[in-house]
Amino acid sequence: MFNLSDHPHRRYNPLTREWVLVSPHRTKRPWQGQVEQPAPDERPTYDPTCYLCPGNARAGGATNPRYERTFVFTNDFAALLPDTPAGELEHSSELIRARSERGTCRVVCFSPRHDLTLAEMRTEDIAAVVDVWAEQYEELGAMPQIGHVQIFENRGAMMGASNPHPHGQIWATEHLPQTVEREQESQAGYLARHGRSLLADYLALELADGARVVCENEHFVALVPFWAVWPFETLVISRRHVGAIVDLDPAERTGLADILRRLTTRYDNLFQTSFPYSMGFHQRPTDGREHPEWH
Repeated sequence: MFNLSDHPHRRYNPLTREWVLVSPHRTKRPWQGQVEQPAPDERPTYDPTCYLCPGNARAGGATNPRYERTFVFTNDFAALLPDTPAGELEHSSELIRARSERGTCRVVCFSPRHDLTLAEMRTEDIAAVVDVWAEQYEELGAMPQIGHVQIFENRGAMMGASNPHPHGQIWATEHLPQTVEREQESQAGYLARHGRSLLADYLALELADGARVVCENEHFVALVPFWAVWPFETLVISRRHVGAIVDLDPAERTGLADILRRLTTRYDNLFQTSFPYSMGFHQRPTDGREHPEWH
């Protein structure tokens, strides 16, 4: 008899409309590959060579203020530029296509302390970061050329972080990233068919089952999605139907800070080391239209 715990199968991701191959039997295979030892985790509270620490010179030549909480600046080596001229590659073949993309990139230093991570910060200090994320979403999203604001963090050298100082990034773009565009179409379609939020209905199913819930509080739930691709992949969902971080009330912002601290602490406790990860917020577009489908 077919069993999800033992037999290979596919699982459907209703957000991206993609099927994910799951092979649970492979967890029993022998392992003779590389084994990593946790790196020594001895970070100073201040590093005079760090270009994100307060008062230090950045790689682009500017000097950081002696900030005491969260600090935001435009990335000195941004992937997007606000003054990129509009244009499109002219080519005789439809197989070769390119279009210009305008935008801006900002860096958010979570704390002046060089030695902290989200898992090690106080909830109230993470809540201050959440407030800054909301302010940046609102400010950047109000720009007429910006259609989407992506807030994310790459934690650890293994995930491509170029500096261990606690920080994340914000990329504001003209157009929707492809994954976000697909998620919008899926959520809008579900709302049209059922009159309800896709993720609200999914959260109700997971709470009723309980097997994949990692941690929760009054306002948020962190769980392993049924369609997870990566080991230890999690999804954080708000209990209330909100489409963007700017819509969270003060209690919910504190709740988000709490769930992020608890979740990242659990990651660190898995292997007793500062756990590398990539985290991003999927939010409604900033195109000036109502988006009741987004949760």
